[in-house]
Amino acid sequence: MAADHERLLSDGYLTSLSSRPLDEVRSMRDECAAVETGLSYQRRLVQGPLDVVRHELARRAEDGGRVDLATVLASLPEVLADGPRGAGTGRLSADLEPTVVDDGFAAELDGITGDGVIGRIGSLGDDELRAVAERLADVERRISDRRRQYHGQIDHLQAEITRRYRDGEATVDALLQSD
Repeated sequence: MAADHERLLSDGYLTSLSSRPLDEVRSMRDECAAVETGLSYQRRLVQGPLDVVRHELARRAEDGGRVDLATVLASLPEVLADGPRGAGTGRLSADLEPTVVDDGFAAELDGITGDGVIGRIGSLGDDELRAVAERLADVERRISDRRRQYHGQIDHLQAEITRRYRDGEATVDALLQSD
């Protein structure tokens, strides 16, 4: 399922929030959060192959030469272990299973890795390997940029919900009675 980024990220999406019903503001926040969860998932799908390719480039720079697939596979536990990642927001989605994925990003990733390029990593030339790394890094950067846009939308919507509770426009009692 694809997200309607034009609508969800448009300047007009957040207009007149104070006049919208609280349930609508919550729904808007949840819709943005669902898209962000999908983007987060897709970013992780890009990071695995990117880590493998970068590791192979670093190994070649240090040791030189190509290796067979068995050598690449033997290094995967080290390469894919949770290590330092780029700066992030530290957000953890309440729902870790994506319900919305960006079809464009999925197609791009498939276009880069779908032909088994990771399985052929040992036989790729250095220039080919650098090109794959650059393409993967570009997709990862664009997904991260899109996620940041959604974080801004979610923060704005959450701030409106918080304001309503703080100012007494919404109450916990009303929330409990609506269930």
